[in-house]
Amino acid sequence: MGSNDSKPLIGLTTYAERAQTGVWDTDFALLPFNYVDAVSRAGGVPVLLPPVNGDTDGSAEAVAALDGLVISGGADIDPAAYDQPPHPATTGTRPGRDGWEMRLLEHALSRDLPVLGVCRGAQVLNVALGGSLHQHLPDVVGHESHRPAPAVFGPTRVRLAEGSLAARILGGDCKVPCYHHQALDRIAPALDVSGWSEDGTVEAVELPARRFVLGVQWHPEQDSGDPRLFEALVAAALRTASRSEASGTEEAR
Repeated sequence: MGSNDSKPLIGLTTYAERAQTGVWDTDFALLPFNYVDAVSRAGGVPVLLPPVNGDTDGSAEAVAALDGLVISGGADIDPAAYDQPPHPATTGTRPGRDGWEMRLLEHALSRDLPVLGVCRGAQVLNVALGGSLHQHLPDVVGHESHRPAPAVFGPTRVRLAEGSLAARILGGDCKVPCYHHQALDRIAPALDVSGWSEDGTVEAVELPARRFVLGVQWHPEQDSGDPRLFEALVAAALRTASRSEASGTEEAR
């Protein structure tokens, strides 16, 4: 746990994808470097967590070594996870990654570990706790502004609930980069909605029963000029590390 000169260890979930680099065309554990950079610049030590499956997947051991967790963006969640048939626009699902991230989240919540869910990560948080998703947001809101074109982030104005964790970090309404065609539908009973776009799409949720669990539908790692969400996560993770070290000292006496 966070023992590297007081820098907390922040887990980052990754993609398992076929990719090419140099002469190699093979399976990789991948993550856009923006995430790594955002955590590092915020004062944390990034730890990559590739999807692992099986009865002894090591998810509990991985979380036990961490001080904070980021569930990153990526592919659509398998709608079987929230008991729906797939929409024609729901493609490229990764059920193995879904299960891995939900197990990581379960262990993180049991430890009251700080968690930041980014885009898909906010959806994982909602589904894991019993919520569901709009499988194709344009069917609901009637436009494509949340994902205007391939690899183009849509600037989205978000209204934040006064007094919420998100508002305490970001100070109020904000403009954020979005890239998603799915969104939260039925909100898990344990979650509070704390952010909405102008068309009513849920953009932020949080878990009031824990110290720091926040899911945002946008991509804060894409805005290097606004590190506040990652800085808040790292600050909460520092408190986790300090608490763990204090507990270890007490046990050693």
